[in-house]
Amino acid sequence: MTSGSRSPAPNDVPGGARDVGNAAGKPPVPSAPTVPADLVDAAVAAARERGQDVADVPLTAIAAAANVSRSTLLRRIGGTRAALDAAVRAAGIDPGGRPPVRERAVAAAARLIGERGLGAVTLEAVAAAAPCALPSLHTVFHGRDGLLTAVFERYGPVIDVEALAAAPPERLADVVRGVQRAVVHAFAREPRVVPAIFADLLARPQGPGTRLLGEAMPRVFAGISTLLRPEIEAGRLRPLPMPVLIQLIIGPPAVHMMTRPALETALGEHLPPVEESLDHFTESFLRAAAP
Repeated sequence: MTSGSRSPAPNDVPGGARDVGNAAGKPPVPSAPTVPADLVDAAVAAARERGQDVADVPLTAIAAAANVSRSTLLRRIGGTRAALDAAVRAAGIDPGGRPPVRERAVAAAARLIGERGLGAVTLEAVAAAAPCALPSLHTVFHGRDGLLTAVFERYGPVIDVEALAAAPPERLADVVRGVQRAVVHAFAREPRVVPAIFADLLARPQGPGTRLLGEAMPRVFAGISTLLRPEIEAGRLRPLPMPVLIQLIIGPPAVHMMTRPALETALGEHLPPVEESLDHFTESFLRAAAP
């Protein structure tokens, strides 16, 4: 035995770690499995192909990319998904596990629209803010217009109007107020996506705001038409052209919400609260459209 060396203690293991299990009279704790590099590569390739984070890719898809069965994949990664994600992270790639690309991109685009306006939002800016890969945005949304349409669906009045049309109130006044409240909520919702879209529409009639509303508004109009058509057939509304009736409903609350920030400063306490204003808008529509 040379100077400065010692005989290994019974509970020492290679690498300098202590075998705590043996010291306590228990079986040794197994070390984390080493995931083969080809499986890490397969997981990353499958994620890129699907436009997803590695953590969101099903094991069956990773197994297919590696040309092995799912059971073989599980055996080679030690029986746990966590080991594969850890190996991907060790390779310098974030495995994710965050919300899907679509959800992150829509939220990021909405923030950018509210902060910078519609015209300044590019796919590159959204990819950096999400964060996600630029090709993933093209895969999920098929371009900028598809992304902006998804943002409007999330933050505009589409969902509220379609929900109202699916379960319409019995009273006409409640129908009208429900539609107008959906418009108010869309303008008030943060980030302020809808005001930014209308600002772009007014500033640049041939800009992206016009294209976006041209794609998205037919769904809003279809929902409102579904609500109003039975009222016309029952004789409770005049048979005016449907676009005119719809504009009579959504116009007053939309203009009110667009101008309200300035009116609050100019009129102060003389400006009625939003709910009281909605009462007046509903009553005015019913009088204007009554047979």
